[in-house]
Amino acid sequence: MKHRIVVLGAGYAGAYVAGNLARRLYPADTEITVVNAEPDFVERMRMHELAAGRELKAQNLADAFAGTGVRLRVARVTAVDPGRRVVTVTDAGGGGELGYDTLVYALGSHVADHGVPGVAEHAFDIAGRPSALRLRERLSSLRNGGRVLVVGDGLTGIESAAEIAEARPGLSVALLARGELGARLSAGARRHLRQAFDRLGITVLEHTGVEAVEATRVLCADGTALASDATVWAAGFAAGPIAAAAGLEVTDNGQIVVDRTMRSVSHPNVYAIGDSVHAIGDNGRPLPMSCGSAGFTGRQAIEAIVGRLTGREIPNTRLVYTYNYITLGRKDGMLQTVDDEGRPRPKHQGGRRAARIKEGINRIALWTISHPTFGRPTRKRRQTAAPDASRRDRGRVAA
Repeated sequence: MKHRIVVLGAGYAGAYVAGNLARRLYPADTEITVVNAEPDFVERMRMHELAAGRELKAQNLADAFAGTGVRLRVARVTAVDPGRRVVTVTDAGGGGELGYDTLVYALGSHVADHGVPGVAEHAFDIAGRPSALRLRERLSSLRNGGRVLVVGDGLTGIESAAEIAEARPGLSVALLARGELGARLSAGARRHLRQAFDRLGITVLEHTGVEAVEATRVLCADGTALASDATVWAAGFAAGPIAAAAGLEVTDNGQIVVDRTMRSVSHPNVYAIGDSVHAIGDNGRPLPMSCGSAGFTGRQAIEAIVGRLTGREIPNTRLVYTYNYITLGRKDGMLQTVDDEGRPRPKHQGGRRAARIKEGINRIALWTISHPTFGRPTRKRRQTAAPDASRRDRGRVAA
């Protein structure tokens, strides 16, 4: 029987891993299925652009996986039962169960409301394509002078505020920061950020906490109320509840706890990657939720799965986080390097060149998803271990 690999989620991490497993493993011995709620790949790094009005062509996942041997199941994951090794899904046909021998958990993250009342009912977000399109529709309906309030001063909040202000100059855009704006940037990068915000006419309210979100205003911790025609919630992300409900060991924010090879410490047939994983980087600190972390954790999971199925030694790939790329509209941006402690280095790069670098990264990431088995080896190269040894190892993993 073929070894069944099921990948949950086809974001940057899941699509990358599925395609590379198809390239690295002998197809006569393995069966790879990807489950994703949407038929198209979502460029999450561009959702603020989509919300602001930019047209983005969606990459169809069926087309991306065509000819790779990867099966695509467009369905929503509702539960995982690691004891029975099955995944429960729902789709237009009613859904059902999928059995697996190896599970790759890459369901990503969603907006964290931090228990603030009214976020779900009244705030907009850019965590996915549907929510970004809802925000886009709302922004399009506002007249000149309409008030947009972005809550959160992380990378998502900064990029969202800048993109909206540049694309829709008739709107009044403000950003609420819990601390100092750009606190995780170097002094020079903070100056560049403030200059960009001044140029775009963005008002910054620092050291401001939020107590509640209402339909037309935001209530702050100091008792003030800020009028808002569209509140954009960008105050962080958290993993979904499915892993915890399945009995997997998770952190407080729902991320799956893994060993150095991205394998769950509580369920060895489950691997976690991307935003779903609590992975310790080479600097001894947890990797942040990011596209870069999706690539590094995905690469390590690929090596671990291939190694265990074929009897090869499993190498430790790099698990690092060295840059912050930030766009400030279409023609400005910043590149901020960080040290092993996650602190910003003194130097940064800003301006058009930094914006072009970030645009290049976005394009490369999409190209990688669009060509999941680029450099697909021959049948002889795919068979990375002797047939007998490969089958024996797969038997141990599936047992």
